[in-house]
Amino acid sequence: MDAHRISPTPRTAVISLTIAMLLAGCKATPSASDDASLNTKVASTLAADQNLSGQTIQASVSAGIVTLNGSVTSDSVRTIATGDVAQIAGVKTVVDNLVVQAAPVTATVAPLPPPPAANTPPPARVLAEKAKKPSAMVAATPPPPPPAAEPVPVVRTAPPAPAAPPPPPPVVAKVQPPSPPPTPAVRVITLPVGTAIPVRITQTLDSATTKSGDKFTGEIASDLLVDDLVVLPQGTAITGHVDAAQDAAHYKGAALLTLSLVAIDRKGERIEVSTEAYTKQGEARGKNTAEKIGGGAAIGAILGGILGGGKGAAIGAAAGGGAGAGANSITRGQQVQIASETVVRFRLLDPVQIRLTPPGAAPDNSSSSSSSLAHRSDQ
Repeated sequence: MDAHRISPTPRTAVISLTIAMLLAGCKATPSASDDASLNTKVASTLAADQNLSGQTIQASVSAGIVTLNGSVTSDSVRTIATGDVAQIAGVKTVVDNLVVQAAPVTATVAPLPPPPAANTPPPARVLAEKAKKPSAMVAATPPPPPPAAEPVPVVRTAPPAPAAPPPPPPVVAKVQPPSPPPTPAVRVITLPVGTAIPVRITQTLDSATTKSGDKFTGEIASDLLVDDLVVLPQGTAITGHVDAAQDAAHYKGAALLTLSLVAIDRKGERIEVSTEAYTKQGEARGKNTAEKIGGGAAIGAILGGILGGGKGAAIGAAAGGGAGAGANSITRGQQVQIASETVVRFRLLDPVQIRLTPPGAAPDNSSSSSSSLAHRSDQ
């Protein structure tokens, strides 16, 4: 009996050997699979899961990293797929690029359930045979559970953002071409022959110093109106010409000045005009000289008669006349002067046309002259 206790029975040795092999198999590290075999395992695992039936999933393996691409119908299916792949031995990381797309809804008719099976009791003979067989009770020690494997990390990439809509085409503003400027309303005013133009002379002219051919200046003394329109406003500059200038003579002749208007400077434009001459003449000297010489001779004759009789009268007359002539020759004639600010009216000899823009109308910016001189056809 003691020898029986010391040497184990063959059945016990077999059980112990089985337990040892199981423990050795659990502790051994699985060998690393290459990418091709791992890809095959991933594909078979995904195909074997009924929950993934009908899903479009493509798997690729590189250095133990499994990348899942494609589309699934829900987030739960996506989780199942990544969980199946993560449990495969040799998988290091799962990159989840799956996109969730809802499956189209189709109306399906569920098949009728099969009729329930009749609950018939087993025959009595079968029950008796089961009662005769003793249940084999094998006391075996269960193998220890395998060590828990570390969870495989699952990397989920965010689905690509929808492409932004293209920007709207730029709005090009249509620029209307500027409207043409309005046609200027120009009225041509004609100043007829004989029109008097009032001119204020702005310098002093003296017959003693002024010479023929000199120029003088002035301005329009007052507005010149035609049909209630100001044709030549007050202050418009003018240019005049000294046609003749005569100094006073000693014995006869008179001093004189003869002037004429030759141009009007209207708003920077020179308008040539032809006017009648204006003449200012001093008092004549011939008669005055004779009277002064004769008076001197009479006085001399009276004084000579008183002093020396007839002969004395003749001598006195000659002496008195010479004295009168000498006195007159010493005195010069009267000079003529036209003082500054004198207003002279010059009358036109030729009609003058002036282009006038009425108030409120567009200005006439044309390069053509706005005024012109119309000469008479008989000249």
